[in-house]
Amino acid sequence: MHKKTNPNVHQSNTLGVDIGDTMVNIAVLVKQVPDTNSKIQISGDRVDLSTVKMDISPYDEFAVENALKHKESDGGTVTAITVGPAGADKVLKGVKALGVDNIIRLDSDDYMDSNGLQTVLAQEISSGGYDVVYCGKSAADTGAGSTGPGVAEKLGWGSVSNITEISFDGGLTVTSPCEGGNAIIAVTLPAVVSCDKGSTKVRKSNVKGIMMAKRAQVDVKSVTTPAPSVSIVSHVMPPAKPAGKKFEGGESAQTVAQLLRDEANII
Repeated sequence: MHKKTNPNVHQSNTLGVDIGDTMVNIAVLVKQVPDTNSKIQISGDRVDLSTVKMDISPYDEFAVENALKHKESDGGTVTAITVGPAGADKVLKGVKALGVDNIIRLDSDDYMDSNGLQTVLAQEISSGGYDVVYCGKSAADTGAGSTGPGVAEKLGWGSVSNITEISFDGGLTVTSPCEGGNAIIAVTLPAVVSCDKGSTKVRKSNVKGIMMAKRAQVDVKSVTTPAPSVSIVSHVMPPAKPAGKKFEGGESAQTVAQLLRDEANII
C-alpha cells in the first residue's frame, strides 16, 4: 500500500507487533444528482435538469462519513473525487466542509455510460496511489449499483458492497447483510467499499468548515471521455396511474373488501 509515516499514530496488536506507524491514503467517490424531492421533467426525448436542484447522492454521504472515520482511526488523508461539469463543485465544497482534505473534479459534461465512468475513475485512483476507496452502494439517479464493483474490477482490487457497519480495530472489518443474517468480512487492502446506511449517522458541517470550504480550491483535471459501449435512445415518462376509486358509507364495505382481495392482493 502507498502509505506515509504518521509520528502521532502508534499502535500494537495483541502480540505486541507494531502495526500503526502508517497513514492511509483514502479516496471517496461522490456524485451530484437531482434532489430526491425534485420533480423531473421530460423535454423532447430527454430529461430536462435545467431547473432541478442538485445535491449529493444520499448513499455517498455514508461513504464520506466512513472515509472520515477511517482517517480518524488510522490517520492519513481523505480525497473526494467526482466526475462532472463546474456545477459539481458544489458537492465537493459540501464534503470539504465536513473534513475532507482534498477535492478533485474530473472535468466532463459528456455522457458516460457505466463503463466509461468507471474507466476514468479507475485511472484517477490508480494515479493517485490510494489504498482504499469508499463510495455509495448506488446513485440516486440511476440506482445501478455498478460503480464500486466496476472500479474495483478495473483496478484488480477487492470489493465489498452494501456495507452497513465498519470497524477499524486491528484492520478493516465490514458487515454486509446476507440471507439469514449478516456477513462479517475482513477486508484486505487495497479495496473498494460500497456503503449502505445501516446505523451510520452522518456528521453535519459547522460554520468554520463551511467558511473554509468556500475558499477551498477544487483540483480540476481534464479527462478523455471513453467511447460509450451503450447509448440512450430516449427518455419517456412512466405510464400514468389509473384514477383512484372512492367509496363512502358502510354499505360499500363488501365492495371494498372484494377489491382489496382481487386487485390489491392485500387480503
